[in-house]
Amino acid sequence: MQRRTFLAASGALAAASALPVGALAQAAALAMTAQWTGPYGGVPAFDKVQTADFVPALDAGMKAERGEIDAIAGASAKPTFDNTIAALERSAGMIDRVSTFYGVWSGTLSTPEMRAVEKEMSPKLSAHSDETLQNAKLFKRIEAVYNDRAKLTPEQQRLTWVYWNRFVRAGAKLSTADKARVAQINQELAGLFTNFSQNLLADETDYVLYLRTESELAGLPDDVRAAAATAAEERGRKGEHAFLNTRSSMDPFLTYSGRRDLREKVWRTYYSRGDNGDAKDNNANIKKILKLRYERARLLGFPTHAHWRLDNAMAKTPDAAMELMLRVWPSAVARVKEEVAEMQAIADKEKSGVKIEPWDYRFYAEKVRSARYDLDMNQIKPYMQMEKLREGMFWAAGQVYGFSFAQVSGLPVAHPDIRVWEVKGREGQHIGLWYFDPYARTGKRSGAWMNAYRNQEKFDRPITTIVSNNSNFVKGSPGEPVLISWDDAETMFHEFGHAIHGLNSNVNYPTVSGTNVARDYVEFPSQINEHWLPTQQVLSQFALHHKTGEPIPQALVDKLEKAKAFRQGFDVTEYLSSALIDMKLHLAGGADIDPDAFERDELTKLGMPAELVMRHRTPQFAHVFASDGYSAGYYSYLWSETLALDVVDAFKAAPGGMYDKAMAGKLHDNVMSVGNSIDPAIAYRSLMGRDVDVKAYLRDKGFPTA
Repeated sequence: MQRRTFLAASGALAAASALPVGALAQAAALAMTAQWTGPYGGVPAFDKVQTADFVPALDAGMKAERGEIDAIAGASAKPTFDNTIAALERSAGMIDRVSTFYGVWSGTLSTPEMRAVEKEMSPKLSAHSDETLQNAKLFKRIEAVYNDRAKLTPEQQRLTWVYWNRFVRAGAKLSTADKARVAQINQELAGLFTNFSQNLLADETDYVLYLRTESELAGLPDDVRAAAATAAEERGRKGEHAFLNTRSSMDPFLTYSGRRDLREKVWRTYYSRGDNGDAKDNNANIKKILKLRYERARLLGFPTHAHWRLDNAMAKTPDAAMELMLRVWPSAVARVKEEVAEMQAIADKEKSGVKIEPWDYRFYAEKVRSARYDLDMNQIKPYMQMEKLREGMFWAAGQVYGFSFAQVSGLPVAHPDIRVWEVKGREGQHIGLWYFDPYARTGKRSGAWMNAYRNQEKFDRPITTIVSNNSNFVKGSPGEPVLISWDDAETMFHEFGHAIHGLNSNVNYPTVSGTNVARDYVEFPSQINEHWLPTQQVLSQFALHHKTGEPIPQALVDKLEKAKAFRQGFDVTEYLSSALIDMKLHLAGGADIDPDAFERDELTKLGMPAELVMRHRTPQFAHVFASDGYSAGYYSYLWSETLALDVVDAFKAAPGGMYDKAMAGKLHDNVMSVGNSIDPAIAYRSLMGRDVDVKAYLRDKGFPTA
């Protein structure tokens, strides 16, 4: 998902009046810079975007914002909230609009031409951001408002603090020489981030496994075969089966393929992305990124990059994040050992001669699930129609938040696969638009995420939000419904939770709107949303068999519930090892790190089981090295999940269960609608009446709570 930064923001009004007339005319000629027109307060003109226009459009957007910034910084009037902070909220309209298109094209429609644009513009955009954030005259005005904020409204006080804190953290108080060095570091990092992500995308795109014979396809369910056949046909190899180097293709193959040799091949290819010792190897990029991040943190007055990153997070310190991770880690590892023992017993009983290796874990885990719970996840999948589950997401959002969804046609989209829905509130009022881009394609980064095309605001006039959800489901045969796994269904509900967070926003100012919250808080609403999927109300209405239309049998639902804690050792250890390595890398200071050796050595010290690997090995850890996004912040998923499961327990204890009206109202009022207008710790205490209790998380995973 994207977060509003000084550059890649959404929702501020256009304000390009500082541009000369000739430049304005030139900018207006570029569709990406123009005000959004049409219904719903204007929509992005995706149909008018040309890759060749990105460079001049971004240049025009930066020039427009620079003119606004210069006018604010150079004003002779005494600094006030209106002429400084509110003016800043209006200053980025054009660059915000262009950044929306830029994010969509770079993330979902990447081509060699687009990647060249990214390489050229990433350092320029970084330099522009630093020019703003290190503007001494502008910061002096911001600080004057900050020091005299007592008479402002609570939201205005919070917004003023957000700006003041952002500028300080970017180096506004540094010497001229140190400011210049921080800016230089940021530009170098921007280029390295682009290199990292493009290398990773190339490895995901270039490596495809084609299978032809029944022997090679042994064990694979019909829907997996059908999706692979479609993927091969799209690549001009009709009659074959293509397995892509992405998680959504890898995971079912490792789960069901009866060919151990091919499982190992797929596993090694996937977990070697960015680590093949070739021109696309990411290890050198990582070494440079780590050194530059450490140097920047020291210049900004912090001992490490991790301390700098967590200074304005909910956790506040690396110690707090590490304490939580290390509390959970031993229980997760102990559970892995139990899981491996069960799997090994089955392998031994089969007299297969197999010693469980990482490429065996998913395959034998399914055998254990079947033996212990009489549950084969292939029994679930026929009921997991993507489109029906989408309807289930809509229904749950209607019950909890009063939303209704109606598909609209005729709006411009970036790709024919994308569809759009209008979202309305309880009183029939327009809330926003939701774009859905569900399918994998060449040039689209792997995974699933949410984008905010435009943030909600109302300080000048009401502006409604536009959000999108993006997935990488593999298309099935023409006319056949797309069937997804239970895990993918949870992910779909999770990402929709981010969209719902944005759609619920009801604040005045775009910088504190929607999902623009602390990194370790932003996953909290999305993780809560996962828990409407397994409710009886959703499953009985929307988990319908793709052929018979019958709802999923209650006996199967009961088995699913009993198996809820199954494979939690794998899932938590796979995730937590990535989070721990992320934090340890960024606490290592200025050491000369060999990423592969560091990863291997630190995992050994932690007692990482040999039968699995990190969810994201370091050379492919895009969360951490394709931007500053989740750097020293991958722990955030655990932090947020402890919050979410605590709240889920409160829902379940309420009279109406997961659809309790009083709990839903409190969640809306204290979390979903307030964005970053309230400190997250205060918002959580207002919701729950106390701080978080981690025991809810431990119980959910089946771990000891003592």
